[in-house]
Amino acid sequence: MNGFRPGDGGILPQEAENRKRSNRNRRSDPMVLDDIRKTFEAVIGQLSPAKAQDLAKRYLEPGAAKDQVAKTAGELVQLSQRLREAVRKEVASQMRSMGAATQSELDSLRKRVRDLERATGLTASGRKKPAARKTPARKKTSARKTTTGSRRKSSSAS
Repeated sequence: MNGFRPGDGGILPQEAENRKRSNRNRRSDPMVLDDIRKTFEAVIGQLSPAKAQDLAKRYLEPGAAKDQVAKTAGELVQLSQRLREAVRKEVASQMRSMGAATQSELDSLRKRVRDLERATGLTASGRKKPAARKTPARKKTSARKTTTGSRRKSSSAS
């Protein structure tokens, strides 16, 4: 036999065992866990093309071709968009199952309430709108007349 086993990708048994040990060690490495956490945050959040490029560079071999980095970055952006859409749909589904009203339903109800208030003359607090008062026009007053006589009397009395 030549040392190859079916299904091991043509790797010698000893090399395959060494890779398994290496992978186990990498998985428990805090830096690898931090990389995984950052990747999930980036993919679930809004992933910008620049951030996708950084992630792609981090996970590809150091000498990877620019087109491979660009292709991987594009795939990460698409994955991010698909995951965000899946989360949005799941949240909407759960909200519907709980019977929560949608924003459009709330807007429609607000409009109906405003229309009913206008039709009945009520305000939002349920009080009747005060009737529009007509204020009488102020009469123009002529210039004030001063009575100098009363002042003179008081000054002459002293």
